[in-house]
Amino acid sequence: MSSSFEQMRANVGKLLRGIDRYNPENLATLERYVETQARENAYDLEANLAVLKLYQFNPAYFQTQVTAQILLKALTNLPHTDFTLCKCMIDQTHQEERPIRQILYLGNLLETCHFQSFWTSLEENRELIDGITGFEDSVRKYTQVKVWMNKYGWTENEDGQIFIFNQEESVKPKNIVEKIDFESECCLSISLV
Repeated sequence: MSSSFEQMRANVGKLLRGIDRYNPENLATLERYVETQARENAYDLEANLAVLKLYQFNPAYFQTQVTAQILLKALTNLPHTDFTLCKCMIDQTHQEERPIRQILYLGNLLETCHFQSFWTSLEENRELIDGITGFEDSVRKYTQVKVWMNKYGWTENEDGQIFIFNQEESVKPKNIVEKIDFESECCLSISLV
C-alpha cells in the first residue's frame, strides 16, 4: 500500500475518534477513503460504517455507488459478519436500487454457500466489481470451504445445505505424556479419588 494511503488512513482514524465522526461535512473525505480502499485493496470497517451512519442521519447525501463499494468490500471480508452489519445500516428503499440489490443477492449466494450460482451471477454482472481490486481473490479464499468439504467428508444436499461430518465419530485418541519430577516439588500433595 502506498504511503499516501497510510497517511489517509491515519487522518481518517483521527477524524473518527471525535465528534467529527457524525459531521456531514466530512462525508466527502470518508467517501474518497472508501474509493481509495477499493483501489488499493485495503479495508477499514469502522470508516465504512461511519459513512453508512452518516447516510442514515443525512439521507439527502446518500451515494449509491459508494454504498455499493462498501458492500463489496464487506464481502471480501467473509466469513466475518461485516456484510450483514453494513446491510442492516442501509434503508430498505435504497436496498431496492439496482446495484445494491444485485450485491445483496451476491452476498446471499456467498453466505448460503451457493458458490457456482455466485460465480455465474458475478460473470453476468462484471461491472459491479469494476474498480474493486482483489475482490475475486478474496472471495476465492472464502470459497475454499469446498476444499474442506471434500477433505472432511462434509456433504451438500439438493437444497444446497452443507452438513458437517460428525466430528465425534472421527475422534482419534492421542497419548499425552507428562513428566513430573516429584523431588523438585517438595510441597506437592496428590490425592487420588
